[in-house]
Amino acid sequence: MIERAHEEILAGNPADQRLRDVRPLVRESWTRALADLVGAESLPPLDLSAADLEEYRRAHPLSGVMDMVRGLLLPGEEDDSGVVVAVGDAAGRLLWIEGDRSIRSLTGAMGFVEGANWSEEAVGTAAPGTALRLDRSVQIHGAEHFNRLVQPWSCTAAPVHDPETRRILGVIDVTGGTEAVSAQAQLLVDATARAIEGELMVSRLRERAEAPPRPRRSPPPRDTARVTLRVLGRDRGLLDVAGSDGERVHELSTRHAEILLMLATHRQGLSAERLGELVYGGADAADTLRPEMVRLRKVLERSAPALVPASRPYRLTTDVETDVQQVMSLLDRGAHRVALAAYRGDVLPDSVAPGVEELRETARMTLREGLMAEASVDVLLAYADTDAGAEDEELLRLCLGMLPPRSPKRAALVAKLEQLQAKEEQPD
Repeated sequence: MIERAHEEILAGNPADQRLRDVRPLVRESWTRALADLVGAESLPPLDLSAADLEEYRRAHPLSGVMDMVRGLLLPGEEDDSGVVVAVGDAAGRLLWIEGDRSIRSLTGAMGFVEGANWSEEAVGTAAPGTALRLDRSVQIHGAEHFNRLVQPWSCTAAPVHDPETRRILGVIDVTGGTEAVSAQAQLLVDATARAIEGELMVSRLRERAEAPPRPRRSPPPRDTARVTLRVLGRDRGLLDVAGSDGERVHELSTRHAEILLMLATHRQGLSAERLGELVYGGADAADTLRPEMVRLRKVLERSAPALVPASRPYRLTTDVETDVQQVMSLLDRGAHRVALAAYRGDVLPDSVAPGVEELRETARMTLREGLMAEASVDVLLAYADTDAGAEDEELLRLCLGMLPPRSPKRAALVAKLEQLQAKEEQPD
């Protein structure tokens, strides 16, 4: 019934009688998701990179209560707890995810990973975002989720407030099967949120008693620009510079993208000889590199002055994230489906620079091994439809073994395997 009601509201039929049987809380959340143009099968955006996440977590008010969260919601062996516990910030971005390892692997495939945005505006109806939107504890059962990818799961979440100002600091969420939406689960999550608020208040009172107040200095202003080098599936690099004055995009030549990519992946810096080898190869590569570095500096001085490389050794003095690193980070966090969506193709496909060729192969193999080791069959089937996986016999056989015997998807896999086998048997 809920599934059909969900289809009706997606189809733009809010007057359908079946919607009356859906809880008002859920129905109203679905309506907000439609108004926000949330996709019914879209993946949540990854708002925080690995480096940004680590820095942000250290400074977040809830970082000091994580032991309490574990003690209350994950007693005993957390790997066998049967649930996943997530702690997010007031914007719905997940900062910590802990609990049952197998469930974390499965939920990671739908983008339930650290750094992802699970607000209502990003993914529609789900306990973390809806709890923040309504500022109260919420339970969402399976098919009540707006996003179809999330519907196999159920979740309970409650907001956490500043004990003095009552401003929302974040959200606590428990995700799993039906046990995650029991009455006991809601009582426990609510109690955990209140216990955290009490602990925060006690900690503040203790700090005030132990140290006299001191005048606070305003932190020095700093450049908050975020720079991303995009090289996946592109012959020319794209440099995204996002700062307080907006976002700027600059296209780079293949050669300049190769140089910046090598510097971004060798943060310690590279000698002229080593950088020349990675970009050009050959014994006289350093002599070829130096005039190109002069041209690159002139390009960056006009478009992104903070990225002009330093010398001796050549190095970047501003953090530059690459879309290759983003994919690797997603795999590390178990976000297999998101990682596959972010992998838009090989690294600078037409480049013959030795360092790029090595990074290209490393990225392909890391993606393949990560998916084959832990991804769900749906993600593996999507990977098999890409250029990288289309002729991977081992991958196709793995998918075939994971599908149920009567799955209609088996026929296409068998046909692909027969085609590969026939191709191998053809004489040269």
